[in-house]
Parts: sequence; structure tokens; C-alpha cells
Amino acid sequence: MIGSDRMAFTVAIDGPAAAGKGTISRAVSAHFGLAHLDTGLLYRAVGRKALRGGDPVAAAQALAPEDLQGDLRTAEIAQAASRVAAIPQVRQALVEFQRQFARRDGGAVLDGRDIGTVICPEAEAKLFVTASVEVRAERRFLELVAKDPSVSRESVLADVVARDTRDAERDTAPMAAAADAVVLDTSEMSIDAAVAAAVELVERRMR
Repeated sequence: MIGSDRMAFTVAIDGPAAAGKGTISRAVSAHFGLAHLDTGLLYRAVGRKALRGGDPVAAAQALAPEDLQGDLRTAEIAQAASRVAAIPQVRQALVEFQRQFARRDGGAVLDGRDIGTVICPEAEAKLFVTASVEVRAERRFLELVAKDPSVSRESVLADVVARDTRDAERDTAPMAAAADAVVLDTSEMSIDAAVAAAVELVERRMR
């Protein structure tokens, strides 16, 4: 838990899809008693509105807490989220919300694609969580096939590769590890080991 002498402490956790950053972020948040924001949900919510025929920019500007409810973790919404995230006006509309959350009293953990580079370059702790594309695709496949048995490994791998390319090559806030971020490759790590490594890093930054 953050002490009263340190009212704001931001942990920025970035990385590509299915690298484990969400699981690690939630665990770090719980361990230290910090608020947590999965910033990808903001883009997924806008993506869902776009799939329903809404204008992405207007959707981002009017995003409300209730828009984050329901199942936002389908493959279709994930692809839509990646597309709307490449729109500069969408990103700008969501930036201020994320920054205010990051500096809240008591500290916060944010995970996404550009937290350490764009949203919170001043974050006290930064991680870039990654894994090989094959490992990440298999993780995502196992997650999705439980909901839809018709999903194929080949289609999931193609989706992950396409999303990586879009996230890394977009003009505005491309996905990248911050220069001062610690890179955590989870390809060969168990969940417990990855969480322990992340917790150790944050503890070092808190000292």
C-alpha cells in the first residue's frame, strides 16, 4: 500500500496483445493496493460503438462508465479497437481521462500500448511486457476457443500479427517500449513468475 507521504505513484505497463500485461497489472494493483485501469477497454468500448455504426470520434468524446460494461473481449471487438485506436482524434479524446486516473491519490496501475511513452512518461515505474507472437497467439486462441469452438489457431495468429503491425506502425502513439521501461518477456514464464518479477520491479521503484 502506498503511504501518505506518496500520494501519487504511477505504474505504466505496456505491451502487445496476449503478452500477459492485463494479468500482471491486476496482480500488481492488488498487491500494492493501487487503483487499476485497463486502458484497452476504453478503445474496445469505442470499437464496439463503431461496429454498431457509431462515429468513433464522437463515441470517444462521449464515453461513459456504463460503456465499459458487457463482453468487450471478443475477437471482433479487439480488431475494431485496434482500428479506432489508430485515429488521432479518438486517442486525444481518451488521453485526459487516462492521465487524471494515473495521478489519483493513492496511486494507480495503467496498462495499454502507450502508457509509458505518451500517457504517463513521468510514471515512477514502467514495464513493457512481451512474448513471442506464437506464444501470444496460442494464449489468445485458448481464451477465444473456450467461447467459440469454431475459432482456428491460424485465424487467431493472423489477427495477432495484423494487430501488432497496426499498433506498432500507426502514426499517432505507436506501441513501443519507453526508453526507461524494463522489458519483461513472458514467453517462457509462468504467471506466478511474471507477477513476482513485476512486483519486485515496482518495489524497487518505491524505495
